[in-house]
Amino acid sequence: MALPPWLRILAGAVEVQVRVVPRSSRDRIAGVIGERLKLQVTSPPVEGEANRAVLELLSRSTGLPLRAATLATGAAGRSKTVRLACDDPSAVATRLEILAAGDR
Repeated sequence: MALPPWLRILAGAVEVQVRVVPRSSRDRIAGVIGERLKLQVTSPPVEGEANRAVLELLSRSTGLPLRAATLATGAAGRSKTVRLACDDPSAVATRLEILAAGDR
């Protein structure tokens, strides 16, 4: 199975390339934009609030605990890389692909 360009499976983790739209009307996975998963969060990009909302959205959407989600790159920009530590990276990747396709 070929993975989309915004998703990488690692040993014990999944890396997700995201594009964040802060100050949106609701928190949601909003499909794909370019080669990144588009995330909309209600939080403003102030004092890490949007970063925290991104981690919460991805952990909640995949059924992982918040502590499993970490920001690998992009703390100050809209383009970020999020690492999701998990026991079954393939299942998490499949879940993210389904969620990304569902909002198109």
